[in-house]
Amino acid sequence: MKILVSFKSVADPNDVTVAGAAISTPKSVINPFDEIAIEEALQIRERGEATEIVGVTIGESTVDEQIRAALAMGTDRAIRIDDSRALDPYAVARILGAVVKKEAPHVVIMGKQAVDDDSNQVGQMLAGLLGWPQATFVSKIEFRYDKTRARCTRETDAGLEVVEVKLPAIITTDLRLLL
Repeated sequence: MKILVSFKSVADPNDVTVAGAAISTPKSVINPFDEIAIEEALQIRERGEATEIVGVTIGESTVDEQIRAALAMGTDRAIRIDDSRALDPYAVARILGAVVKKEAPHVVIMGKQAVDDDSNQVGQMLAGLLGWPQATFVSKIEFRYDKTRARCTRETDAGLEVVEVKLPAIITTDLRLLL
């Protein structure tokens, strides 16, 4: 099973320094929700359920540090889509859709949102563009029926909800996934 994991370079939310009235530019890191998605993909591979993990990000060469971090975490390879524009969620979903069509993964795992814009839209838009099922805010993933379906536990205001989606699918991760 091939897993594609998207990740975004964001300003480190823990590295803001205030000097008088000026705020220094913090270093960049992998978006924390996307880092959870990478870790989940690695755990799936460790369980013997995945053969390849491909990371993908969009940005200029300044995101190469986050690509190296994703590779150091254990992704098999990474793709950088060179684009310097400030992209809205729909544009990101369209770009990722083209990568998904080329790479043909069995599942796309991504963070539910980026901490810099908190839009929480790319995963849903990507699923819509591809015509794939989706499971959002997932806190547990189990592959079933010879890896043709994913049983996903997600957190809602009313408690835990279990949904099952046919693969290929888009899964967005929540903070509690690694607990």
